[in-house]
Formats: sequence, C-alpha cells, structure tokens
Amino acid sequence: MTKTETPAAAGQGAPLLREVKEAMAGFVQGMRAFQDDIESKFQQTEERLTMLDRKSHFAARPQLAGPTDPAAPHQAAFDAYVRTGDDDGLRGLELDTKGMTTAVNSDGGYLVDPQTSTTITSMLESSASLRSIASVVNVESTSYDVLIDLSDVSSGWQTEAGSVAESGTPQLDRISIPLHELSALPKASQRLLDDSAFDVETWLAGRIADKFARAEAAAFVAGNGTDQPRGFLDHTIVADAAWAWDKIGYIATGTAGGIGDGDAIADVVYALGAVYRANGTFVMNSKTAGLIRKLKDGDGRFLWSDGLAAAEPARLLGYPVLIAEDMPDAGTDTFPIAFGDFRAGYTIAERPDLRILRDPFSAKPHVLFYATKRVGGDVTDFAAIKLLKFGTS
Repeated sequence: MTKTETPAAAGQGAPLLREVKEAMAGFVQGMRAFQDDIESKFQQTEERLTMLDRKSHFAARPQLAGPTDPAAPHQAAFDAYVRTGDDDGLRGLELDTKGMTTAVNSDGGYLVDPQTSTTITSMLESSASLRSIASVVNVESTSYDVLIDLSDVSSGWQTEAGSVAESGTPQLDRISIPLHELSALPKASQRLLDDSAFDVETWLAGRIADKFARAEAAAFVAGNGTDQPRGFLDHTIVADAAWAWDKIGYIATGTAGGIGDGDAIADVVYALGAVYRANGTFVMNSKTAGLIRKLKDGDGRFLWSDGLAAAEPARLLGYPVLIAEDMPDAGTDTFPIAFGDFRAGYTIAERPDLRILRDPFSAKPHVLFYATKRVGGDVTDFAAIKLLKFGTS
C-alpha cells in the first residue's frame, strides 16, 4: 500500500466505525432502560406482597389462622349447644347428609358433629371387643336381614347321551338382626362447661365411647337379645359331633376346669372347616390367656407367641388372639375360649348417626348429656365359630 492510498482507506473506515459506536451506544442505552423497567416492576411487586402480608398478619386471629375446615360451622354450633344449650346455630345449618336433615331438639336431640362422631367410632373400633374382628354394616332401617343358603346344588358325572338330574330346590334361611338403642348419660358441671380452656368435645367423646365400648363388648359375647344384641354364647351349645344349624359346636379339653396338655387347642382349630380356618381368631380373656401362654409342646417350645411388630396381636398355634375381657373365666364346664372366622360368623349392624340431647335441669348444677346409638348383633354363620369347653365331655 502506498502513502497516498492509506489516508483514503482510513477515511472510508471512519463512517463505518462511527455507525458501530452509535449502534453499541443505543444498545447499551436500551438495555439500561429495560433493566430500569424490570427493577421498577420488581419493586412494585415487592411492595404489593409486603402490603398483602401485613394485611394477612393483621387479620390472623387465633380462631381463623388455620386452613378453612368445611365442618367448622357445624362444629362451632355443636360446641355452643353443648356448653350453653344454644341451638340457634344448629337450627340454621343446612346439612348435606341425609341422616342429619332433622336436627330438631324435640325430635330427640342433635347429631354429633363429624369430628366428634369420628372420634367415638375410632375408639369403639380400637377397643377389645368383637367389633374389631366381626363384620360391621351400616343400615338405615330398624333391622338387618341376612339370607343363608343351607342347601347345596347337586352334581354328578354324565355320559354324552345320558339325562341330567334336576337340582334340588334351594333352602334359604333368614336371620334378622334388630337394632337396639344403646345409651350413655355422662354429666359435667356448668362451671366446667363455661371454661373456655376445657376441650368439651374430647371429654364428651371419651366418656361416651368408654360407656358404649364396654356395653357393646359384653353384649356381643353374652347378650341375651332382649333390648340388646345377642351374643354368640347365648345360642344353644352342643358337642361338635352333634352339631347342627342354629347351634354352636364345642370341643372338650378332657380335664374338668382345665386345659390339660393343650392338645384340645389343636382339636378345636381343626374342628373348624378349612374355608373358615384360614381367617380364624382365638378369643379369650386375660386370665385364660395367662394359663394358655404357659403351655409348651413336646420340645419345650411355647405354643403362645407374642407379636413381633407394633400393634400385631399375639398368636396361638399361628392364629391371632383377641383378648376380650367379657369371655368367661376358666372353670368346670365353662367355655372360656372361642375360635372361628368371626368376620363370617358374627355380624354387627348399626346406624351411623349418634344423637346427643342436652339436659340442664334433671341434675342441677350439673348438665347431663343423653347420647344414643342404635346397634344390633347376632351370629350369621353357625359353622364359623367353635368353642373350647373346660370339661371332661
């Protein structure tokens, strides 16, 4: 390149360089404007969130700070009714459940709110009674009927051209389980109810559940069926060799008032049909369990084994054991041990609602709470339950 060409080339590049510098300056200016706009929007958003946060903290009173509970209006109305007898809140509620549509004091009280009712149900199910192993159904009528097919369809081998014999007419038996009214009457002083720190729902649920659980457990075992469920021990009990429908079969230990060498436990297990034995459960009280857990086999191993996991029941000959304190004590010719598939053999029918009637007049200065629940129970498969008799025959 010559000296005359160099200035010319430089002169031609100057405008291009100027344009690039101007473009870069515009780009930087645009980026700064965009950044300022974003920062402004972020600042406005932060101010708005701060304002909303302050408003929410200002309005967060203790009663309303938690999440919305759909049962809260009914719970608050029920709490007011229990404490003061004010039923205006209950009368004004629109309840979706069919069983709760008639919430009138003159009709027998008010239905317990969902939270309290659930608490009582869980306590009943966790109690040591047949409820935990029997079949439990909810009904809306005054009784529950179970149809039992006592016959069997005939069958036989046929040739290609042979005639087929007609099967016999099915024989159906109906077992009706009437519902009976179970009641409890806990009381508390009005001063205690006026105490805002007193958890009236937990107290009321605990007292009612304790009363109901003990009454139910006794009736399911030995109730006579008159104004109460009929227990499985109330039915006719015969030796298993003479067993027939409508009766409960038993196996004798061969020892008056004792278990002997324990072989009768295996006998009562295999006296039960295989279809029931797979779901079999032993039922006995604590005193009988204390005798049974001392038994050993020929090799010195205990027949009784405790559960390896939490809440797992103890096992006898591999089958779970339910400790029901209402079972008879060990004695001569008594039936302290039952074994069977109680899910198939015993049915508990109940209405799902629980009613509470507040009575502030009968026991002043205390307030009575009359709680009622309708429940029934009876044996529905007599072949599914066997008894062990502590006797010679």
